[in-house]
Amino acid sequence: MEPIKVDFSGNGKKKSVKDVLIPPDKPGLKIGISLGVMVLTAVLGFYFMLPAINLGDYKFYIYIFLVLGSYVAASFITSGAFKKPEFVPYVKRRSRIPAILAGVVLLILIVGYLIGAPLFRAKSYSRIITLDDTKDFKSAVTVVDSMSDFNNVALIDKDAAAALADKQLGGFAEMGLESQFELLLEDSTQINFNKQPYRVYPLQYGDIFKWFTNSVAGDHEGIPGYVMVNLNTQKAELVKGKYDIKYSTAEHFGEYLVRHLRFEHPFDIFGEISFEVNDEGKPFWVVEVIEKTIGLLGGEDVKGIILVDAETGEDHYYDKEVFAAENSEIQWIDQAYDADLLVEQYNYHGKYEKGFINSFLGQSGVKQASVGYSFLAIDDDVYLYTGVTSVTSDNSILGFFLINQRTKDAYFYETAGATEAAAQQSAEGRVQDMGWKASFPILLNIDGQPTYYMALKDNSNVVKSYAMVNVEQYSVVATPVSQDMNLRSCLEQYIKNLGALSNPITVHFDFDAAAPGAETPDDGTETPTAETVTGVIAEIRTAVLSGNTVVYLRLEGDKEFYAVSATAENRVVLLNVGDTVALSVYADSLNADSVTRTDAAPAEQPTEVEEPTETEATTEAAE
Repeated sequence: MEPIKVDFSGNGKKKSVKDVLIPPDKPGLKIGISLGVMVLTAVLGFYFMLPAINLGDYKFYIYIFLVLGSYVAASFITSGAFKKPEFVPYVKRRSRIPAILAGVVLLILIVGYLIGAPLFRAKSYSRIITLDDTKDFKSAVTVVDSMSDFNNVALIDKDAAAALADKQLGGFAEMGLESQFELLLEDSTQINFNKQPYRVYPLQYGDIFKWFTNSVAGDHEGIPGYVMVNLNTQKAELVKGKYDIKYSTAEHFGEYLVRHLRFEHPFDIFGEISFEVNDEGKPFWVVEVIEKTIGLLGGEDVKGIILVDAETGEDHYYDKEVFAAENSEIQWIDQAYDADLLVEQYNYHGKYEKGFINSFLGQSGVKQASVGYSFLAIDDDVYLYTGVTSVTSDNSILGFFLINQRTKDAYFYETAGATEAAAQQSAEGRVQDMGWKASFPILLNIDGQPTYYMALKDNSNVVKSYAMVNVEQYSVVATPVSQDMNLRSCLEQYIKNLGALSNPITVHFDFDAAAPGAETPDDGTETPTAETVTGVIAEIRTAVLSGNTVVYLRLEGDKEFYAVSATAENRVVLLNVGDTVALSVYADSLNADSVTRTDAAPAEQPTEVEEPTETEATTEAAE
């Protein structure tokens, strides 16, 4: 250790202990090591964090703090300052430049945030998206007035589609790749493929060992396929052997999609990444390129996309004016704006339209998107749909909006009605005895009537039936009441219920123009079948479930009770112990949707009023 040098010629001036710098052994070497650690941190941090070199990217600030902090940490460690406090003043002096740089970066971050904060720029946030509220729902949204119109309607949601897609992975067995892949669910996208609603699923290796075995030690260059699910016909297809997807969000090293793009586009801020296929079925990745439109860090919006060939990694950047233009070469793209970003932008519009203070004091006219969303296919584009509610109430909607995910054209339609969640609860209440759950509603235009359509699914996400709820007349809830749990039966009941209102609504619908994919669920499983059970009623019990009366019948010689919903078969409430009945019972449950009383004698009728006999009133099965 070098001797401590003390200057006693201070001419009477006293020096603070802090002014005495005691360097460690070989200070030059240790400074070099600290610089080397900082450089290594910068390289590895960029490789793994992949920040945009852009002051609009929050991740970039974290990266800078990490790099500068690594020099300071290395200086403390190499000098031994953690164990020997006398070296701390020296290390602090050596860390001044990184500390000053960190302070400047922090100041930029704080000022950048403030100049783009909603507190000062509320009006700017409300204008990120512009909504057209002049269009009429009946003319803007494709009318569904025949069964053939359902050929282009997505009849199942993403969860049901994922259940169908997962069953297709066994198709890799003939290639010797069984049990190697999983669905990459977070990157799946709903698209229009040849004017049909589809959801496409990229794949990933099940774990790192399967990836190594196939990609590094094996013969495969990339994942040999993807899965497509037709949301109308409910048919899933494994597209295999035709395309080798080499670049994806689940790959590693240089084939990891974000890393591949970062080295080619170091200054661009990437948004959401979606998987799509063109009209020939060739797979691509669509990557949002984000700009901050308010101040330095606020008002996130899409300024363009990077289209990446999933096989070769070749990429092209397109400004939003290009992909949003009609007759563009990439007009087949369906998702340039992801749904969460569009919902966020609408919420800015609804919250700050009348200023920041009004957004939390008074809240006059403050609106927000309801919880959840779905997608509609209109004119070969995909539109985001969700309802709009007041911030003070979430029980009813004020209207709903549709936003084109390619062009960002946005439309608002004012109407009063039930929220999507309320519609789901109503539908599930009708089939509570079956235990089915409703999918998030899809908005349909049934001959001018805004209508929530839902698939009813079991616990395995297999579609069993359908339900419809009128948006405005939300007391009108329809589920199939026949043995066939198909869409046609649901529609017939829906139209019948509209006509039974105190102010009847007449809907013109062509049932003869059948839609091949809309009649019954085609998901690889059979639609629930029913068998007839006949016997004498030994015991009757009733219960009210979600506002619906359910009657439980036990027949003589049986231990089980058969559940009959009074909503599906209102004649069940007229039955008595001792009556002989025929029940239409589902084979996989104890639920009946039809009751026929076979032993009732005609009831005496008043001579002055001609009414049907009790036998006539109770012997017909439910529709």
